[in-house]
Amino acid sequence: MSAHDRDMDCDELVELVTDYLEEALEASERARLEEHLAGCDGCTAYLDQMRTTIRLTGMLTGREVPVEGREELLRVFRAWRSGSTS
Repeated sequence: MSAHDRDMDCDELVELVTDYLEEALEASERARLEEHLAGCDGCTAYLDQMRTTIRLTGMLTGREVPVEGREELLRVFRAWRSGSTS
C-alpha cells in the first residue's frame, strides 16, 4: 500500500502543512490532506493557527523585534546551520 492509498494521520499533516500552505504538494497529497482536515477539528485549528502566525509575523519589521530577541534568534539560527545543538 502506498502513502497515496491510505488515510493521512495528524502527524503526517503536521509534516506537510508548510508545503500545503505554499501550494507545493502533489494533487493527490493535497487531496489526502484536505480529506483529513474535513474530519479533524484539531488539525483544522492547527492550520488556522499556522495561517495566523504567518500573517502576523509577516507584519513585523526589524525595529519591532527587541534586540535581545533578535540576538537569540540569530544565535539559534547559526547553531542550526552549523549543525550544533548548543
